[in-house]
Amino acid sequence: MSKEVSIDHQLRATWQAVAKMYNEQATKHNTTMATAFVLLNIDKQNGTPSTALGPLMGMEPTSLSRILKTMEDKGVISREKNPNDGRGVLIKLTDYGKEKRKVSKAYVIQFNEIVKENVSEEELAGFFKVTSTINKLIADRHIYGTVSNKTVKNKLTND
Repeated sequence: MSKEVSIDHQLRATWQAVAKMYNEQATKHNTTMATAFVLLNIDKQNGTPSTALGPLMGMEPTSLSRILKTMEDKGVISREKNPNDGRGVLIKLTDYGKEKRKVSKAYVIQFNEIVKENVSEEELAGFFKVTSTINKLIADRHIYGTVSNKTVKNKLTND
């Protein structure tokens, strides 16, 4: 299968281009795309429990811990005891973190607006429908489950 018609290749190549673009912008602000992503996922008023951040962003705990440590060292976030869970920690934005969050949000809004100017509503709706279906197929384990194994075996024996 050529990369031009491979769905996963198109997804990966597009995401890598988006990530590179965001990282280039983040570098101008002495940060990274990953940090900006975390900033955008922290509730700006009440903070977010640290245990909720990873699943919210689809990030592994080890990677998130490293990013949070860096963010705390830079004064972007603070950690506070969770009043609703004595064992838990709330990740809160500092005033500096709120400023950085605004910058990150502006870049995301600009990206979305430019894409919407160049892609029809129908095309965008189709894109969201396809990505939603792919995510559901993966979550429901339909990609490499027993049903698809027959398809894979047929493809392997016919090629």
